[in-house]
Amino acid sequence: MSSSPAPETVTTEPRRISSLFGNVELMIVIMLGIVSVVTAYASFQAALYGSKMDSFYAQSTRLTAEAESAYLEGNQQYVQDSATLARLLELEVEISATDPVIAQLASEKHELLSFVSVSDELAAAIAWADAENEADPDFYTPPQNDDAYLESLFGTWNVLNDEAAEATLNGDEANTYGDRLTLNTVLFAVSLFLLGVAAVLKSRRAQYALIGVSTAIFAGGLALTVSIPFVSL
Repeated sequence: MSSSPAPETVTTEPRRISSLFGNVELMIVIMLGIVSVVTAYASFQAALYGSKMDSFYAQSTRLTAEAESAYLEGNQQYVQDSATLARLLELEVEISATDPVIAQLASEKHELLSFVSVSDELAAAIAWADAENEADPDFYTPPQNDDAYLESLFGTWNVLNDEAAEATLNGDEANTYGDRLTLNTVLFAVSLFLLGVAAVLKSRRAQYALIGVSTAIFAGGLALTVSIPFVSL
């Protein structure tokens, strides 16, 4: 009675696995494909981060220019208000003069100047300073120390300046990520080079050694690439 070829059936699968891993050229081709795809991904992401960096820096430049313009405008108004306040103080001194004619003229000038040159914000600051000085006569508080008044002049500058600083930080971050991805593409290029050399060698030991080094470099570059946030168009 004949026996079935059981040993051949049992050893078929191990032989296939041994054949797959024993085909070094096939392993190299598969790894070349994987490393090439990851290299293309890293290069694409680096280009996108470069574009983001340029966009953020351009935004920062624009916001900085707008902030400077807002600051100059606010500072100009601050200087004008300083001159107005100084003139109002002079007129208040003249109003308290003993000569009724001088006092009357000074009062009329004070009223006209207040109507023409004193904004609502400055008027509120004057009222705030009067209340502060009345509460503490020993210490003079100028109207232009009012926070609300200063916010009305320089609030826009503060907002734009903060936005410009944030855009610069975002640009720096994008630049850092782009540089890291570029470095990773260099690592992948080294890995591809080693795989290419391994493909033409005759010595199996040398091939496995180069494949091992290439895989280690690729794994390190892949870990660094994965740690960088994905950026879309």
